[in-house]
Parts: sequence; structure tokens; C-alpha cells
Amino acid sequence: MIVKNLNFGTEARNQVFKGIEKLTNAVSSTLGASGKCVILEDAQGKPVITKDGVTVADSIILLDPVENIGATLIKEAARKTVKEAGDGTTTAIVLTHAILEEAYEEVDKSNVREIKEGIRSGVKKVVKYLEDNTVPVSGEMIDQIATISTNNDKNLGVLIADAFRGVGETGVVIMEPSSLGETKVEIVEGVEYDKGLLNQNLITDKEKGVCELDNPLVMIIDSKIDSIRQIQSVLEYVIKKNKSLLIIGQVEPPVLSALVMNKMKGNIKINVIDPPAFGLRRKEILEDLALLTNSQIINEDLGDDLNIIEVDYLGTCLKATTSQDQTILRIEELTSEVEKIIAKIKKDLTKKLKPHEVIGLEHRLARLSAKVAIVKVGADSDVELKEKQDRVEDAICATKAAIKEGIVSGGGIALLNAAMHVNEENVGEKVLSRAILAPFKVILDNAGLEQKTIPSTIGKGIDVVTGNMVHMIEEGIIDPLLVTKSALINAASVATTILSTDCVINNIRIDESNR
Repeated sequence: MIVKNLNFGTEARNQVFKGIEKLTNAVSSTLGASGKCVILEDAQGKPVITKDGVTVADSIILLDPVENIGATLIKEAARKTVKEAGDGTTTAIVLTHAILEEAYEEVDKSNVREIKEGIRSGVKKVVKYLEDNTVPVSGEMIDQIATISTNNDKNLGVLIADAFRGVGETGVVIMEPSSLGETKVEIVEGVEYDKGLLNQNLITDKEKGVCELDNPLVMIIDSKIDSIRQIQSVLEYVIKKNKSLLIIGQVEPPVLSALVMNKMKGNIKINVIDPPAFGLRRKEILEDLALLTNSQIINEDLGDDLNIIEVDYLGTCLKATTSQDQTILRIEELTSEVEKIIAKIKKDLTKKLKPHEVIGLEHRLARLSAKVAIVKVGADSDVELKEKQDRVEDAICATKAAIKEGIVSGGGIALLNAAMHVNEENVGEKVLSRAILAPFKVILDNAGLEQKTIPSTIGKGIDVVTGNMVHMIEEGIIDPLLVTKSALINAASVATTILSTDCVINNIRIDESNR
């Protein structure tokens, strides 16, 4: 039996907030262009230097169980933000702490429900303001976004921006460690589609949370596989040749379980991905994947015998990388057949077509002609490499987010300007309007600058490098809209949930029971 400890009311609230405050203090020092790095000890006792907020947050486990509950809860805002936008974890944590701090000052004077409703209505107003003041990304803005996200490393920023320009709108940018120690960009042919991991046990790189297969054989199936016997000959061939296998198709749970078990035992290197989309669109995407990987689609309805799946059906690719929600296939080069199809699609797009026909052709053109840019990160030591990888990964995600939804003024100024559009007479909105100034204040504090006055001119803020008042967007001090918006929404969601808490029940630790 596990013995529980109970905390109520103000006592519970204060203990939870202590944990939130400790984690925020550790993470907030990394925010902004003058943000500092954090040295942490990993599970093996090795030092890790990082400026990545979510890495710092994930490393923190507090001794006091109630404080640790608070720290764990605030991590949710960071995790959800990084999942949605790829960056903004530190901002999300700073905002969550600030909202709670301001709300707790009002909680004894006002109704909690009223405060929560006001915060939610305030968030809607702030998000609308941000969306209305978004600037589309163009020209050198890509360089500026990437540079800011790499902690003002201009060389890295330009490299990442070049990677995005190299693949165009339809391409993909990813990061890998360099075996040669130098940092460079490599562009290869490839394709991305939105199907991710089916089973966590298929992961090959636990740190990145992805399944990576080098030079895998590719099997594409447009029918259900409900027995391991149907693919037995293929599996035996793959094992004999010491190859890895990527299956794109619908595999029934018992078959998937058998494949996962054999992978965990080390019998085979394998990954299974659901087929994309449905109906005609699925057929088109599978055909394109087959063309790119030189595979044959296996389809029972077209006369293929699922009981005798031959190795002749298999194709290949250079590398297959599957994350939680997407798969990227790299291929060596486009075949002449694919190039002919691309040329035909481009010709067809010049004709008079219905809108849905144009969209369909554009999507197919993007799939067949897409490229993958690999930012290969090198460094002189493992410690430096890890820190550099964190910065590059953040920069790739931030740049991607900016291209997708545009940018707003950086340095906390967009939220500061938005605060003026919130109703100060509503207690919850007043809480929010004060709280969203926090990123601006923390950025100044990290730069060692005094906050003498809050800029009153829209879009103007302080360049923490020079200390001068400037127009943020004109100076290239910018943030992706998606990052800022996601950080705010997730912070408010977590904060309002914690605000409702009046009782905390935790397991009594062994050390506590022996006191």
C-alpha cells in the first residue's frame, strides 16, 4: 500500500508554485539574444551544455514531491509548444509562471472562475492582435530568423537559411551530426508525408524519438496484411541480406506486434508506416512513393497474390526517417520516368483547369520534385556538438514556423503591444495583460539592461545587443507568429488548470516516512 500525503488550500498552492518558480528560474536564464547556457548533468553523470529550454526543463526533478508536481505541470506548456511550433519552450514556461504569479495576487479578492474566464477571453484578443499584425516572411528575413534562433550565430543562421532556400517551398530541412567535424548543408532528393510512428518500440534513436533506417528495402502494400506468413519470404530475404525493411501499408495488430517483437530481439531492422490519406488520393500518393523508391505496389484487388509476396516488388531509398507525425524518405536521384512526369505536370498546369484539378497537380508536383536539405552539424567536442545541435534544431523549427505563418516583432514586443488591447477592467484580462510583459522583462534582465520605460510606440523595442531603441522588424529582431501564439495559448491553458487546484495528494517518499 502506498501512503499518501495531503496538502490543502494556500499551503498546497504555495508548494506547487515553489516548484514552478524553481524550474522557471532555471529555464528563463536562456531566453533572448543574451540568454545564458545551462550546464546540466545527464543520467550517466556527463555534463551537457544547452540553451534549449525544454532540455533544461526535462532534466529537472525536484526533491520535494509537491514542488516537483508543480515543475512537472509547467513542463506540459513547454512540451505542447515545442510539438506545435518546434520552438518557444522557454517563452511558454516564463508566461505560465507569470500568469500564475499575477493570478495568485487576485485569487483571494476575486472569484477563480471569473479570473480563468477573463484569462481565456484575453488570450483570444491577444492572438487576434498578433494575427492581425503578422508580416509575411520574405528575402533576408529567413536569415534573420535563423540567426536569432541560433543565439545570434550569423554563420549558422546563413547556413540554415541557405538550406531552406535550397529546397524551396516544397522541401524539407533536417539536422544530423557530421562525421567530419565540419558544419555544412547537403541537399538530396526526397519526399515527406504525414504518417508517423505506429509503435514506440520501433524507435532507433531514443534521444530524437525517431526511427531511422539506412538504405532500407521498401515494400508498399495497398491491401491489408493480416498474417505474418504473407510477408515471411520477404522477411527471410531481408534478414539473409542483413538489410533493413520499411513497410508502407496497413498491417493488422497481430502482425505489427510480431514485427515489433522481432525488432526488439534484434532479429530484424524494420519500420512499419500506415499508408497515407484515403481513396483516390491514397492511390496517387502510393504511386508516387513507388516511383520515387522504384517499388511495385502490392494490391490484392489488382490480382497480386498476398500469400506469395516476392522480393521483386521491393524498392530502395537512401534513408527513411520517421518521427511521431511524419516520414521523410531520401532517394539518390530522380529517375527519367519521374522527370518526365514532372515535366508533364508542369505543362498541364499551364492549361485551363478547374481549381481542384490545379490543387491536385500542385500537390503531386511538390511530392515528386521535393528535396531534403540536411544540415550536418560538426564540432570539436561532444559537449560543444550537443549544444550546437540544440541551437540548430531550434533554428530549423523556428524558420519553418515563420515561413508557414509569418513573423511578429521579437524581443517580447509583440506581446507587450498586444497587452494594450486587453480590457483592464476585467480581472482575468488584467492578470493576462500584466503577465504577457514577462518575456520582455526577462530578455532585458538577461542582457543586464535596466527596464527604465516600456516602449509606447507600436513595434519599437530595445535591441539588447546595442541597448538602443529600434523598430524590431526593421532591425531583423523577429519571432515566428506560430511560436509566440502557441507559447501563449499553452501557457494560459496550463496556468488556468493549476489555478483551480485546492488540494494536492502525493506519494510519501521513503525518506519522508523515516523522518
